[in-house]
Amino acid sequence: QVQLVESGGGLVQPGGSLRLSCAASGFTLNYAIIGWFRQAPGKEREGVSCMRILDSNTYYSDSVKGRFTISRDNAKNTVYLQMNSLKPEDTAVYYCTTVRDCGNYIGGRIGSWGQGTQVTVSS
Repeated sequence: QVQLVESGGGLVQPGGSLRLSCAASGFTLNYAIIGWFRQAPGKEREGVSCMRILDSNTYYSDSVKGRFTISRDNAKNTVYLQMNSLKPEDTAVYYCTTVRDCGNYIGGRIGSWGQGTQVTVSS
């Protein structure tokens, strides 16, 4: 079964850090394009970052650029989203899924949405 499972969310104070994981099963990430999205209460889901695994090309939205870093571990078949200098406005459920491309934008979603992982930034 092809699946991506998010984990690593939690409650963190402003200025803190979290690392989210997106573990793949049923397929290899080697040729995938993975996007991270988030949805805050009452807001539309937005793309925040993506990576084209084959050439490690990455993209970040303006709202997270310089604070978030996407990476991957081929041996663990996992993509990570390192989130530093977290702000209350980063509070959201974070999702990963496969997307069509990753260049100067995040391409359209291909995969389904998983359960996501909740990130809450609050003092």
